[in-house]
Amino acid sequence: MGFVSFEESIEKLLGSMDASYSHSHEKVFLDDAVGRVLAEDIVADHNSPAYPTSAMDGYAFKFDDQSLERLKIQGVIPAGEYKDEEIVGGMCIKTFTGSLVCCGADTLIPIENVEVDGDEIIIKEEVPFGCSVRPVGENYKAGEVLIAKGAKLDFAEIGVLASLNVSQVAVYRKPKVAVLSTGSEILDVGEKQTNPSQIRSSNQFTLAALTKKVGADVHRSPLEKDDKETIERSIKDALSHSDIVVTTGGVSVGDYDFVKDILAGLDAEYITEGVTLKPGQHIKIVKVGKKYIFALPGFPYSSTVTFILYVIPMIRYMMGMEPKLPMKKAKLKSAYKKKSNKTEVAVGNLHFVENEYLIDFKGKRAGSSAILTNMLGTVALIMIDKESGDLVAGSMVDFIDMDAL
Repeated sequence: MGFVSFEESIEKLLGSMDASYSHSHEKVFLDDAVGRVLAEDIVADHNSPAYPTSAMDGYAFKFDDQSLERLKIQGVIPAGEYKDEEIVGGMCIKTFTGSLVCCGADTLIPIENVEVDGDEIIIKEEVPFGCSVRPVGENYKAGEVLIAKGAKLDFAEIGVLASLNVSQVAVYRKPKVAVLSTGSEILDVGEKQTNPSQIRSSNQFTLAALTKKVGADVHRSPLEKDDKETIERSIKDALSHSDIVVTTGGVSVGDYDFVKDILAGLDAEYITEGVTLKPGQHIKIVKVGKKYIFALPGFPYSSTVTFILYVIPMIRYMMGMEPKLPMKKAKLKSAYKKKSNKTEVAVGNLHFVENEYLIDFKGKRAGSSAILTNMLGTVALIMIDKESGDLVAGSMVDFIDMDAL
């Protein structure tokens, strides 16, 4: 198959996605629905409010009676109480925030605008017609689609669902992602270093955190040394209980890079064997039945970038969302020197100034694809086309909107 362009690799991945994923959903209780993706339209079955309602404490009356300057208090309607009575001309009813406005009344005057004199109010400051009366359907109307299928549920959506008396909601099933890091040189967190060649593994924690960030379930498999049989067993075990298996390391051309050989031995459909991409050119993606294996590079920045570019779109698709990553435009505040004839992904500092996104590279370290610290702060991943050359300050670039993932 050989190396393909970044655009072709994404096209192949999107084309391989099975439509059956988007039909897999479940019901969850409202308390557990934050961050889940809605699998059905939410349609209002009633008007809210269903009746004219007071927006503050005051006195409800007929607007035309305001010119009388003094109105007799007909009664009181506390919040939560219903009284089947109609306002009489020249009179008012004391009404509280959230109370139903009595039949015939069309305006409410706040308590601070009146003076109470026995069983009457004296109007000190007039109000416009309809003041502080919430009309029927102000919040929403019966039959209105309030939350569309595919929406990610946040605090506002949860509140609206509660107002509709929805205790359980249909959401797309969370895909299960297994993360497996390989390499004899890597140590787990807390594991004792025994020689200077050993390095601390961060990949499985970084990618697990990204998985959780986009709303999927994750299982971190134990670190595996460079042993082909052990790695193969771990990959097959991860496939048995996951929708997506992500490995890091072992995909290059070294003597101990076994992952690529293991993938070749599986009964799998290759999506890509390599991409003209920097970082991440040795990424390999295969499909086993309806499941996917993403074999990512071992360097932390490379594995993070390729996970964002390839794994997150698959997770989004399985969750019923648009798989393509959300992109925005920004202006470079400083020049960018292209390092290769491949599609490049660069990380820069993101600013929003006077309604415009700006990116600079202040404090970003140059070097290998191992520098994960460049991802710290408010950053943007900038996509630079394969055909593009060096970029001057003021150039417009596409960047991945990480906050919208």
